[in-house]
Amino acid sequence: MAQKIATDRKSFMMQIIPVMLCFFAMGFVDLVGTASNYVQKDLGLSDSQANLFPSLVFFWFLIFSVPTGMLMNRIGRKKTVLISLVITAVSLVVPITGSGYTVMLLAFSLLGIGNAVMQTSLNPLVSNLINGDKLASTLTFGQFVKAIASFLAPILAAWGATTCMPTFGLGWRAMFAIYAIVSLLSITALAATPIEEERPDRASGVKECLRLLGRPFILLCFLGIICHVGIDVGTNTTAPKIIMENLSLPLEEAGFATGIYFIFRTAGCFTGAFLLRSIPARIFFGISVAMMLAAMVMLFVCHSLVPVYVAIGLIGFGNSNIFSIVFAQALINSPNEKNEVSGLMIMGLFGGTIFPLAMGFAADAVGGQSGAVAVMLLGVLYLMYYTLKIKSAN
Repeated sequence: MAQKIATDRKSFMMQIIPVMLCFFAMGFVDLVGTASNYVQKDLGLSDSQANLFPSLVFFWFLIFSVPTGMLMNRIGRKKTVLISLVITAVSLVVPITGSGYTVMLLAFSLLGIGNAVMQTSLNPLVSNLINGDKLASTLTFGQFVKAIASFLAPILAAWGATTCMPTFGLGWRAMFAIYAIVSLLSITALAATPIEEERPDRASGVKECLRLLGRPFILLCFLGIICHVGIDVGTNTTAPKIIMENLSLPLEEAGFATGIYFIFRTAGCFTGAFLLRSIPARIFFGISVAMMLAAMVMLFVCHSLVPVYVAIGLIGFGNSNIFSIVFAQALINSPNEKNEVSGLMIMGLFGGTIFPLAMGFAADAVGGQSGAVAVMLLGVLYLMYYTLKIKSAN
């Protein structure tokens, strides 16, 4: 019996490790905030023009998420994840060829398409390995792994901008080359890993998928995902600008604010992976949202470096587990339509398009980043409302 348990555990680890490597590759999408700031600097763009890049990345979630849910019904989740990794690898190779406006638009578009397909298919793939009460904590651990890639992006970009250029001629774009190599490793590892999948959900069309939004709780989850990713991408993009506006620091130094965000988001994911096994989701969610609300107030009233860093850290920690809880709640609420629900929830990442655009226009309108913070505050207020509804899914 003990030998069988050890064998089963070894088999599980051989499956979960390649899947977690895919979560690391999923985190590559968060480099868009760092990259857009460098592109803005290189090309002399306004806030609204620069925010078009992260908005473009997340626009594709609106287009590809639901069709990906349907694709999984036909070819399976693992094959769909492999397709997403190939697209992601190509998107990371494109910027190595140049840094012009058109090149970056193409790269960000492919990155968005690949990530939309990956996020739609990878989360349900985890449910083939983990189910029940442990699903939320496992998805949170996946978000922890994803956050490591997100955290490393500004560090790699700064290293490339200050060190790499004389050697490779890539500058801050060196991070694309490094992540492209990791993408290839992810493809190889997952392709070699046998995963027994559930029988595909019944064939469905776009109308059948979208009809699920007629279920009140699924709609609430969908809007919650929009707000979560809007705050995430908004902070990723705006944090350095807040530092530059208040303290007149150069981008290479102000970019550390993005690192602060991802340090605390990474720590939050790691902590949540364990705490969610013992603390009710509603209580944990409420504490997380309270942290973000306090942070938004601080960003309005504080203008020195340390309080701004504290506020950014609070947003990172508070926002770290929102996605996993909302996603798990949606899957638990509709267990017979996992692929379709996954497509809808990932379509909610379209919030990464809505929020940066709105934040860019708001910042330009008021002549400062307080306009951008006000837009994020609206997302936090909605999540406060969602907290009251979590119990209905249990």
